[in-house]
Amino acid sequence: MLVGTLLLTACARKNIENQEAIRQAVVEYLNSRQAQTGLDMSTMDVNVTAMTFERDTARATVEFRVKGSDAGMQLNYTLDRKGDKWVVQARQDAGQGHGVVLPPGESGGAAPGKLPPGHPSVPPESTSPSPKPSPKQ
Repeated sequence: MLVGTLLLTACARKNIENQEAIRQAVVEYLNSRQAQTGLDMSTMDVNVTAMTFERDTARATVEFRVKGSDAGMQLNYTLDRKGDKWVVQARQDAGQGHGVVLPPGESGGAAPGKLPPGHPSVPPESTSPSPKPSPKQ
Protein backbone atom coordinates (compact mmCIF):
# COMPACT_ATOMS: atom_id res chain seq x y z
CA MET A 1 0.00 0.00 0.00
CA LEU A 2 2.82 2.42 0.90
CA VAL A 3 4.62 1.72 -2.40
CA GLY A 4 1.39 2.42 -4.31
CA THR A 5 0.90 5.73 -2.51
CA LEU A 6 4.48 6.81 -3.23
CA LEU A 7 4.16 5.81 -6.87
CA LEU A 8 0.88 7.73 -7.21
CA THR A 9 2.45 10.83 -5.61
CA ALA A 10 5.45 10.69 -7.94
CA CYS A 11 3.21 10.28 -11.00
CA ALA A 12 1.00 13.19 -9.95
CA ARG A 13 3.94 15.60 -10.22
CA LYS A 14 3.50 17.63 -13.40
CA ASN A 15 6.28 17.35 -15.99
CA ILE A 16 7.59 20.90 -16.43
CA GLU A 17 10.90 19.98 -18.05
CA ASN A 18 10.09 21.71 -21.34
CA GLN A 19 10.75 24.94 -23.26
CA GLU A 20 7.33 26.48 -22.69
CA ALA A 21 7.51 26.10 -18.90
CA ILE A 22 10.97 27.73 -18.88
CA ARG A 23 9.87 30.51 -21.24
CA GLN A 24 6.80 31.25 -19.09
CA ALA A 25 8.93 31.47 -15.92
CA VAL A 26 11.39 33.91 -17.54
CA VAL A 27 8.59 36.12 -18.92
CA GLU A 28 6.84 36.15 -15.52
CA TYR A 29 10.13 37.05 -13.81
CA LEU A 30 10.87 39.92 -16.19
CA ASN A 31 7.28 41.21 -16.03
CA SER A 32 7.52 41.28 -12.23
CA ARG A 33 10.68 43.41 -12.51
CA GLN A 34 9.34 45.87 -15.11
CA ALA A 35 9.45 48.77 -12.63
CA GLN A 36 13.21 48.20 -12.13
CA THR A 37 14.13 47.34 -15.72
CA GLY A 38 11.70 49.43 -17.75
CA LEU A 39 11.51 46.48 -20.15
CA ASP A 40 8.17 46.00 -21.88
CA MET A 41 7.99 42.26 -22.58
CA SER A 42 5.06 42.74 -24.99
CA THR A 43 7.59 44.25 -27.45
CA MET A 44 9.89 41.21 -27.29
CA ASP A 45 9.96 37.75 -28.83
CA VAL A 46 11.31 35.26 -26.26
CA ASN A 47 12.78 31.88 -27.27
CA VAL A 48 14.49 29.25 -25.12
CA THR A 49 17.45 28.11 -27.23
CA ALA A 50 19.02 25.62 -24.79
CA MET A 51 18.10 24.03 -21.46
CA THR A 52 19.33 21.40 -19.03
CA PHE A 53 17.66 19.89 -15.98
CA GLU A 54 19.13 18.43 -12.81
CA ARG A 55 16.71 17.43 -10.08
CA ASP A 56 14.83 20.63 -9.11
CA THR A 57 17.12 23.02 -11.00
CA ALA A 58 17.06 24.10 -14.62
CA ARG A 59 19.59 26.12 -16.60
CA ALA A 60 18.46 27.86 -19.76
CA THR A 61 19.78 30.10 -22.49
CA VAL A 62 17.07 32.51 -23.57
CA GLU A 63 17.10 34.67 -26.69
CA PHE A 64 15.29 38.01 -26.70
CA ARG A 65 14.51 39.88 -29.93
CA VAL A 66 12.68 43.13 -30.44
CA LYS A 67 9.54 42.27 -32.44
CA GLY A 68 9.98 43.16 -36.09
CA SER A 69 13.74 43.64 -35.73
CA ASP A 70 16.93 41.62 -35.79
CA ALA A 71 18.15 43.40 -32.65
CA GLY A 72 18.45 40.97 -29.79
CA MET A 73 20.48 39.34 -27.04
CA GLN A 74 20.91 36.04 -25.22
CA LEU A 75 20.98 35.61 -21.45
CA ASN A 76 21.51 32.58 -19.23
CA TYR A 77 19.12 31.81 -16.38
CA THR A 78 19.05 29.37 -13.47
CA LEU A 79 15.60 28.34 -12.30
CA ASP A 80 14.29 26.43 -9.28
CA ARG A 81 11.31 24.12 -9.31
CA LYS A 82 8.58 25.37 -6.97
CA GLY A 83 5.69 22.93 -7.08
CA ASP A 84 4.50 22.65 -10.68
CA LYS A 85 6.35 25.67 -12.07
CA TRP A 86 9.83 27.11 -12.51
CA VAL A 87 10.96 30.24 -10.69
CA VAL A 88 13.95 32.27 -11.92
CA GLN A 89 16.78 32.72 -9.43
CA ALA A 90 17.85 36.35 -9.00
CA ARG A 91 20.65 37.19 -11.43
CA GLN A 92 24.15 37.60 -9.99
CA ASP A 93 24.88 40.52 -12.34
CA ALA A 94 21.64 42.37 -11.54
CA GLY A 95 23.44 45.69 -11.10
CA GLN A 96 25.10 45.55 -14.51
CA GLY A 97 23.52 46.51 -17.81
CA HIS A 98 22.63 44.17 -20.66
CA GLY A 99 24.53 44.23 -23.91
CA VAL A 100 22.75 43.93 -27.22
CA VAL A 101 24.02 41.30 -29.62
CA LEU A 102 23.38 42.14 -33.26
CA PRO A 103 23.90 39.93 -36.30
CA PRO A 104 27.00 40.83 -38.36
CA GLY A 105 26.43 43.92 -40.51
CA GLU A 106 23.18 44.84 -38.77
CA SER A 107 22.60 48.16 -37.05
CA GLY A 108 19.39 47.00 -35.38
CA GLY A 109 17.45 49.80 -37.06
CA ALA A 110 18.53 52.36 -34.47
CA ALA A 111 20.31 55.55 -35.44
CA PRO A 112 23.68 56.17 -33.76
CA GLY A 113 23.09 57.31 -30.19
CA LYS A 114 19.49 56.04 -30.24
CA LEU A 115 18.17 52.92 -28.54
CA PRO A 116 16.14 50.27 -30.39
CA PRO A 117 12.35 50.27 -29.90
CA GLY A 118 11.29 48.78 -26.55
CA HIS A 119 14.72 49.27 -24.94
CA PRO A 120 14.61 50.87 -21.47
CA SER A 121 16.19 54.29 -21.11
CA VAL A 122 19.85 54.43 -20.13
CA PRO A 123 21.29 57.19 -17.92
CA PRO A 124 23.87 59.39 -19.67
CA GLU A 125 27.52 58.49 -19.17
CA SER A 126 29.67 60.72 -16.99
CA THR A 127 31.76 63.32 -18.78
CA SER A 128 34.99 62.66 -16.90
CA PRO A 129 38.10 63.38 -18.95
CA SER A 130 39.64 60.38 -20.64
CA PRO A 131 43.17 59.41 -19.66
CA LYS A 132 45.91 60.68 -21.96
CA PRO A 133 47.80 57.99 -23.86
CA SER A 134 51.39 57.50 -22.78
CA PRO A 135 53.99 58.74 -25.27
CA LYS A 136 55.54 56.10 -27.54
CA GLN A 137 59.05 55.10 -26.67
